[in-house]
Amino acid sequence: MISTKQITYALAVGELRHFKQAANQCAVSQSALSTAISELEKALGFAVFERDNKKVLITPLGDDFLARARNIANELDNINKLGSKSDLPLSIPLRIGVIPTIAPYFLPLLFAGIEQNYPHFSMQAVEDQSHVLVDAVKKGKLDTAILALPYDCEGLLTLPFWDENFYWVSHKDEQNASKKQVSAQDITQSNLMLLKDGHCLKDHALAACSLQGNLEHRLSATSLHTLVQMAAGKNGTTLVPYMALEQLVHNNKNLIAAELSEPGPHRSLAFIVRPNFPYFDDIQTLKGLSFKVLDAN
Repeated sequence: MISTKQITYALAVGELRHFKQAANQCAVSQSALSTAISELEKALGFAVFERDNKKVLITPLGDDFLARARNIANELDNINKLGSKSDLPLSIPLRIGVIPTIAPYFLPLLFAGIEQNYPHFSMQAVEDQSHVLVDAVKKGKLDTAILALPYDCEGLLTLPFWDENFYWVSHKDEQNASKKQVSAQDITQSNLMLLKDGHCLKDHALAACSLQGNLEHRLSATSLHTLVQMAAGKNGTTLVPYMALEQLVHNNKNLIAAELSEPGPHRSLAFIVRPNFPYFDDIQTLKGLSFKVLDAN
């Protein structure tokens, strides 16, 4: 079996064309280096070097071997550097999941913050519903995920980093549209449109308003964008989280947004991670950056 030590010795001899100088460079005795080279050539089944008392030559097969050995040495060096690289914050690529009611409003801010503060960090983001992301983190398919709490994350650690409230969104001609704040009693339940089952935002909205989950709604949608567009067309009202207001509401002059006055926060954003995840400190760094970019906006 060829050892990395033998490869190192052979490369030194090939570079210096001198056994004694190579031994000095490798900090070993000349006899130890010569023995290691001889054992290497025996394992290979051919001579790497042709030597006499005056000079060292490289054989044709030896030249091919040294080229391949140099590639191996370079890769070993890269592997050894991984350890020191991991000492730096956010230097290890991460796979992260984000739920649909967070991703389009938060990910652009997060990616901009990463580009500014950790330009060498590589992050792969996946958008999916909460139950899918929780399962993926538990199975190791994702390193972490961003969910809205409360949510059942048994077996995982939750690292909250942001709290926010819901806003009631309606057409400007709707009843109560002139109010800056609305209560659950102000919302006309028959006109309330929410996301379909499976989206945790629906559960959070119902809980914030103390409404029953089996209540009939005019529309059950798969995206907040659909709900807001329906509200703009006077087809009902909806509830959206604060972070979505800028993109979904503020650019439409026919829409108004009134803060829900029920006790909050109505949802908390959090990273979820396995308890023994080896790069837990990176998740903490990402958590701090997430708060920073949201607080700045």
